[in-house]
Formats: sequence, structure tokens, C-alpha cells
Amino acid sequence: MSELVVVGFKDAEEADHVLFRLAKLKKEHLIDLEDAVVVIRDEVGKVHLKQSINPTTSETASSFVFISGSLWGALVGLLFLHPVAGFVLGGAIAAGAGALSGSLTDYGIDDDFIKALGETIPVNSSALFILVRKAQPEKVLAELSGVKGKVLRTSLSREQEKKLQEALADTTATTA
Repeated sequence: MSELVVVGFKDAEEADHVLFRLAKLKKEHLIDLEDAVVVIRDEVGKVHLKQSINPTTSETASSFVFISGSLWGALVGLLFLHPVAGFVLGGAIAAGAGALSGSLTDYGIDDDFIKALGETIPVNSSALFILVRKAQPEKVLAELSGVKGKVLRTSLSREQEKKLQEALADTTATTA
């Protein structure tokens, strides 16, 4: 089961920086993100969403739909003695149907929830919404050590949430 973590930042760009660090960890297979969204509330209070991972589109799935539609179109085209036109028309119809079904389906973090919580963060700040499939907590927390942020919402256990908040605490004041 995936875990939801929402972290708020005082700086409008900090959520992007943290997501970049998480992307590095994903390449190292230390974290598996199902969905990630950066929310920025600008100086006039308008909320902007940046979808970082689009779980509705998969290159493999969309190419499969296109190829299978093209093959079915070619087969129908053979029946009418025009397989090339059937191949092209079948591919176009399959691509359109795949795009339509993908746009009507929303996986990951609910957009209404993101917008509602985004309205509560201060002006000129940001938040990072992540849906984590699995992670190696020790290594992820070590990477986030020193990042200044506040856990806004989470589905983690109290112990895990406490460890995350400690990793996101300002450690520069204690080193002086």
C-alpha cells in the first residue's frame, strides 16, 4: 500500500529542489514514487500545480494500444482490399481512444485534495505531495537531512512521521 506524504516549505522553489533530490534517489532505486506533485502559492495567493509524474500515461501501454489498433485496422482493411488505409485509420482511432480513456481516468493523489491543501499554505511558499510505493527510509531520510520543511499531512505511522520531521528540521542552528 502506498504512503502519502505532504511537506510544506517556506520557500517557493524548495519543493522543486527536494523533488529533484528524490528523483536522484529513484534512479538509485532507493524510493519508488507512484505520484509526485509540487504546489506553489505565488505572491498574489494563486495556487499552481506541477504534476511531476503522470501515472495515467505509460509509453508501453500507449504504444501497445496503437499497435493493436493498427493491426486490427489492417485486418479490416484486408477485408475491404485496402490494408494500408486500415492500418493508418486503426492506429489513429486507437491512439485517440487511448488518449481519451487516459484523460478521463485519474490515478495517484486526488487533485481536489491537492488544491484544497494548497490553499492553506502561506503566500510565496511551496509544498511537495508524494505518494510512495516503497522506500528505504534510512537512506531517504539521510538524503533529506538538513532540508527545512514541515510535515503537513501523512499516512505514515507516528514513529515514521516523527523521524521524517526530525530529518526535515533545521539542523544548522545546532551546528553553530
